[in-house]
Amino acid sequence: MAVFTPVSPDEARAFIDGYDLGGLTAIAPIAEGVQNTNFRLETGAGRKVLTLFEGAPDDDDLRFCLGLTDHLAGRDYPAARVERDSQGRRLGRLNGRSAAVVDWVEGHGLLHPTPADHRTAGAALARLHLAAADYTATRPDPMGPDAWVSLLARCEAATADLAADNPDRAMTLALRPILDRALALRTGGLPSGPIHADYFPDNVLFSGGAVSGVIDFYFGCTGPLAWDLATALNAWTFDAVGARDDIAHAAFLDGYNTVRPLMPAETAALPALGAASALRFTLTRLHDRLHHDPAWLVTPKDPQPFFRRIGVWERG
Repeated sequence: MAVFTPVSPDEARAFIDGYDLGGLTAIAPIAEGVQNTNFRLETGAGRKVLTLFEGAPDDDDLRFCLGLTDHLAGRDYPAARVERDSQGRRLGRLNGRSAAVVDWVEGHGLLHPTPADHRTAGAALARLHLAAADYTATRPDPMGPDAWVSLLARCEAATADLAADNPDRAMTLALRPILDRALALRTGGLPSGPIHADYFPDNVLFSGGAVSGVIDFYFGCTGPLAWDLATALNAWTFDAVGARDDIAHAAFLDGYNTVRPLMPAETAALPALGAASALRFTLTRLHDRLHHDPAWLVTPKDPQPFFRRIGVWERG
């Protein structure tokens, strides 16, 4: 259960009293999520989500992320509106953690999306990019190239004493030339703006065949729109072992292009962006497995499926 920082009903009630929500009537932990602590709140103003942020990002970054989802909601995009307290702040403090209250978004993530669902999700990502275009705040990608360099260095240090045929050591060795190619990628001429950067199926909620909500903007940043698309394609159009589903891939791209047609330069860059995005997730998952503390509640994810995605993109 994704509750790292306990909150009692009395503590939640005292916190919620700082908002114009008609008081708290019930609180329940939310099991989903791997990074932050989340609770479902029943208030006089309806159902809300209370999130306590565990560790990164810092408050300035959180203000960007909360401002982005609030901006999108104000553009009639299906994102959560962020509540402001009596002093007009989106971000508060509870039990030693930065905390925010956002609207509850109905719907559910899809475990087995159909081609129609892929098309719908692709179109919703394009609408996000258009709706966010006039959001003026900026944030560098916290998981950009500098992070890749640091992550691989830590993986190399952690596997240095392992035999060369150890799977983690072998993967780490193979990632060095892939990282060098990714660092040589230039995206300066591509359309950029606010992006979600974590547009995975569990962050895209469906109801009645339509996208009812896009949540968890905490990797949100400013970057190439095609990078966001490449990450989404990695998340949506590959199977559990890392093989691409060509029908899903084509449907997602078609949905995106019907709303925001890609520029030729974006289409040409997509394979390299896809490989670099797959590298980013390979590195985070490999790093988390190598540095996992057994006392932590979250089981590290296998990096191998994203490692295989790199080869799929590079082979074309």
